[in-house]
Amino acid sequence: MTKKRDPYEILGVGRDADADELKRAYRKLAVKFHPDKNPEDPEAEDRFKELGEAYEIVSDPEKRAAYDRYGHAAFGTGGGAGAGGGFHDPFDLFREVFGANGGGGIFEQFFGGGRGGGASGRGSDLRYDLRISFEEAALGCDKEIEIRKLDACVECSGSGAQAGSKSVTCPTCRGRGQVVASRGFFQVAQACPHCQGSGRKMEKPCRSCGGEGRREQTSRVKLKIPAGIDEGARLRSGGGGEAGLRGAPPGDLYVVIHIQEHEIFVRDGLDLHCDMPAPFVTAALGGELPVPVLGGGKATVKIPSGTQNGSVFRLRGHGISAMRGSSRGDLLVRVQVEVPTRLNAEQRKALEKFAELCGEENTPIHKSFTDRIREFFNPPAAGPP
Repeated sequence: MTKKRDPYEILGVGRDADADELKRAYRKLAVKFHPDKNPEDPEAEDRFKELGEAYEIVSDPEKRAAYDRYGHAAFGTGGGAGAGGGFHDPFDLFREVFGANGGGGIFEQFFGGGRGGGASGRGSDLRYDLRISFEEAALGCDKEIEIRKLDACVECSGSGAQAGSKSVTCPTCRGRGQVVASRGFFQVAQACPHCQGSGRKMEKPCRSCGGEGRREQTSRVKLKIPAGIDEGARLRSGGGGEAGLRGAPPGDLYVVIHIQEHEIFVRDGLDLHCDMPAPFVTAALGGELPVPVLGGGKATVKIPSGTQNGSVFRLRGHGISAMRGSSRGDLLVRVQVEVPTRLNAEQRKALEKFAELCGEENTPIHKSFTDRIREFFNPPAAGPP
């Protein structure tokens, strides 16, 4: 039996290396010994697998502690990380580091993704931008959207094969799922165009989908918009994305919400704000002011006599409902006192008489401002030095 090497030695790090140091060492060596970068070196693939096993041990705190105490004996007679929970896929780290998702990252672009496509190639996620009204966002609603996407082929049920057909090794890539193309002094591995990276081909491909297992078609998706949803919120429809190749799991559909502005209300968290005009007489004498509420109907705000322009009154429980929980915001009404724009002779005479009767005691804001102006231009005399 071949003696297992020390994982720290394989990665070229000390036993006190932290998680970041281990990850950097592994990433550097995995790139160096990747089989697609070393097609003429048969030992490169062995080194690459050895790196994966070593990192599988030291990247897991429990396995690392067990190895530090008992060595490879901690993982049974089979030795290595495989007996303790499966071989570590070297490509997972690169997906994590570079953000790759089905071919979207740097590693996927240079090395073709590692796993290829086929049954393990999950379908792509999709995004749909949905515009709804202010009331629909506040009160909740049901929506049905229509999207054009790749769905499972009906004729072959997503398998990509005719009835009774079996899969065979792809003759182009010989089952590897990848083909290597030379670009200058680089050799770049890409998913095989004939089997889409699966390494297998159908003996008799489905006539409807050409063996892909999916076809583009229009789909309808029903959505429940929760009351209180905010601008930019995302709703996830699991499995609502594109179908995967040959029966692979579908991706997800993410619906991004955009809310139209309202003519009257402005939202601030769970609270609503609105401006309401109040007649000059009502503001002066006091009274009731009818206010529209979201969803239809009216409420009443009682304003005291002498209400000033810009005064704010709160109507509790007439705001937005929280998406989680039973709390609800308030409606804040800002009063805008209306001043007559045109007066006839009789109205003017009446207001002049009204102003004469008011005096300064009925205009406290004006009196306070006048006092401050007077003090500004006539400061008190300085005392003796």
